[in-house]
Amino acid sequence: MIATLRDGFRAPLRPRWQSLALAALFGVLFAAGQAPLGLWWIALPALAASIWFASAERWRASTIWIGFATGFGYALAAMFWIVEPFMVEADVYGWMAPFALVLMAAGMGAFWAIGYGLGVYAGQGPRSRALGIALGMAASDALRSYVFTGFPWVLVGHIWIGSPIAQAAAFVGPLGLSLITMLIASAPAMTRGMRMRAALGIVGAALVVLVGLWLGGVARLNAPVAPRAEPITLRLVQPNAPQNLKWLPEYRMKFFQRLLDLTKADPAPGQPKPDLIVWPETAVPFLLDRPMGGLEMSTEAAGGIPLAMGVQRSEGSRYFNSLAVITPDDQIEALYDKSHLVPFGEYMPFGDALAKIGITAFAAQVGNGYSSGPGEKLLDLGKLGHVAPLICYEAIFPQDLRGFAQRPDWILQVTNDAWFGTLSGPYQHFAQARLRAIEQGLPLARDANTGVTAMVDAKGRITASLGLDKMGKLDVELPPSLPPTLYSKLGDAPFIALIVAALALLSIFARISIDPTGRRS
Repeated sequence: MIATLRDGFRAPLRPRWQSLALAALFGVLFAAGQAPLGLWWIALPALAASIWFASAERWRASTIWIGFATGFGYALAAMFWIVEPFMVEADVYGWMAPFALVLMAAGMGAFWAIGYGLGVYAGQGPRSRALGIALGMAASDALRSYVFTGFPWVLVGHIWIGSPIAQAAAFVGPLGLSLITMLIASAPAMTRGMRMRAALGIVGAALVVLVGLWLGGVARLNAPVAPRAEPITLRLVQPNAPQNLKWLPEYRMKFFQRLLDLTKADPAPGQPKPDLIVWPETAVPFLLDRPMGGLEMSTEAAGGIPLAMGVQRSEGSRYFNSLAVITPDDQIEALYDKSHLVPFGEYMPFGDALAKIGITAFAAQVGNGYSSGPGEKLLDLGKLGHVAPLICYEAIFPQDLRGFAQRPDWILQVTNDAWFGTLSGPYQHFAQARLRAIEQGLPLARDANTGVTAMVDAKGRITASLGLDKMGKLDVELPPSLPPTLYSKLGDAPFIALIVAALALLSIFARISIDPTGRRS
């Protein structure tokens, strides 16, 4: 007992800086699996190396620090685009950019530290710690998806978006993908100290699972899909209004005229007229309740076709980021107010108090921020079906698509990704929208101010797209829907329960396998 206490007293609070730097490097390499690179074959070995390294640490505190460093390096590489919104008005907000990146990386590191910490406290030896870290990181992704309004961006399982393995999300969702990824990556570390045959068996089993998921995804992608009974054609308009110019008085009408010109353009020869025209988030230079002739100009350009526009509106002193469907006679057919707002961008926690010292929500164009809408709401568009509207950031939350009273017929996302720059941010946002289509088995139409505008089928495949920093339109046919997926019925709850139960069982079995003297039985 005295020796144990003495060893605990001497336990280092953190590993040497060289070890932390190496762990951060593993995190940077793991970030290569995220969009736009999608190099899962680099990311998966890097994750396996981090788990191997962390599970070998003798002291629990050291393992937790390895987790923090891995997450910190991961966020620096995967989330460096977070500085872009601050550079839109660099003279006002530019000084915040480096602090935002470091704080974001530290926050991500904290979640990885929680994941590695859960694992190291559940397991009692290197092998059980490796398994515990896999389960703990899946729990960490779940925690990050829900606490403080949630931020499920660049989850572990997102490295598979764009590959056949992403099709598993139709059954297990994003948290299931994270759990599978962590278990596969932990397999090498779980062989430590085993005989060669047993070690090869565990690694071989992980590879079999990986290949099986890949082949299963290919089979699902190749399975035939019944065509839509009545074709629906959409026109998705991308005006390409740079964020630093969008609201300047000398440019507002110029960008609005772009929308009008693209909207009134004739279809390509032999192509049908669109059934619905879509404009991106906050597309127009007027408020919906104070259009000053803007609605008449918009519907005239639409030429008798319904128009779905991203628009701001007010109710008294409150302002909303909205999606309105306008009929040819200038009436509002359907309206949705964004309900899942961006913290610090579209609203400020404790905003009234912070506004007194000049801190406001910099992404909101009116007042000190937007008010939240009442929640999920289907848009009934008659023959076009019931549409699930998503405005920008809302597309990263799979749980929000399960809050409707009935199943949507398709998903419509309008967004302004000009805030995210032109490097990784817009591509990561688009990748997550593709995953929503797979999870729900529903096609997704995406209209972005500066790109990526795209049509995505119910298996997450891109059928048409318009890239970044391009002005143009897409006249595209809406792909058919699939039957409800298993994930759309069950959601995240079964997988969260599975992760918690597995961590509890691992902790119990790891402890009963040690006799009172501390030796393995």
